[in-house]
Amino acid sequence: MLEEVERWLSTRSWSVTDRPLHQIMAAKRASGSSVSVVLPALNEEETVGEIVSVIRHDLVRQVPLVDEIVVVDSGSTDRTSQVAAAAGARVVHRDTILPRIPAVPGKGEVLWRSLLVTGGDIVCFVDADLREFSSDFVTGIVGPLLTDPDVDLVKAMYDRPLGTEPDPLASGKTAGQGGRVTELMARPLLNMHWPQLAGFVQPLGGEYAARRSLLERLPFPVGYGVELGMLVDALHLVGLDALAQVDVGVRKHRHQDGQALGRMAAAIYRTAQLRLARGHLVRPALTQFERVEGRFEPRTYSVDTEERPPMAEIAEYMERRVA
Repeated sequence: MLEEVERWLSTRSWSVTDRPLHQIMAAKRASGSSVSVVLPALNEEETVGEIVSVIRHDLVRQVPLVDEIVVVDSGSTDRTSQVAAAAGARVVHRDTILPRIPAVPGKGEVLWRSLLVTGGDIVCFVDADLREFSSDFVTGIVGPLLTDPDVDLVKAMYDRPLGTEPDPLASGKTAGQGGRVTELMARPLLNMHWPQLAGFVQPLGGEYAARRSLLERLPFPVGYGVELGMLVDALHLVGLDALAQVDVGVRKHRHQDGQALGRMAAAIYRTAQLRLARGHLVRPALTQFERVEGRFEPRTYSVDTEERPPMAEIAEYMERRVA
């Protein structure tokens, strides 16, 4: 590990307990900063309501840390929107945001568009499929941005159990094997090509917060590559010392099957490859195999090949800021 990364781990890696809530609130009042929480959601009716309810109870009603909770629905066919609204979130449908530019499927697309329908100086992203959610996820990653003006982006770090129940016989080496794409794809890529980012425990984690002033200057890969792309681009834009991570405990969520993980890994590789050699693309497709009636049938999926430009370049966003 680079000496720079070892130093970073000692100065930019914290625990949620390092910043008590009263300290975070005092910093918020002193700075006058506002906080938006965004949940990108697609068919998450089972979990989105509880997440919104916990944030509203702990961080809106008990203490006014969060100024708005916005669920961006990217085309759910279940009751995600109704459940989220009933829990107290403002629900916005992806296709109604910036209709001049037709929306494409993908998580990064939703996060990018969310900048147009939120107003917080700090934007906190939280995945909508988390179970046993704690508001520590929000206070942990928002805290450093309010208390340290030199920090621009904070990722959550946590254990990720692979099963839904903890295994009392599991060793420390096997208890947190939920981040399979991280270990097999993202971590090797970062260590080999961007070793300054090797200290991030959960580089692909969906819980992170950043200053709007940074987010609006970043391009957003439209799909699963958004988290890796954002880390790499932020490193080049603001430097390692402006990035941080906070331990918030344990993250439980719905796990993808192996083939879905393969497609995710392909999108992440493509995002990295673009940043390594702008203008040169490997074939943006992935073929996988499924057994059908006793034989293996190929299934070919396109890999996300589009990125959204920095929001600061979008006319509608600039007009809103001027207004």
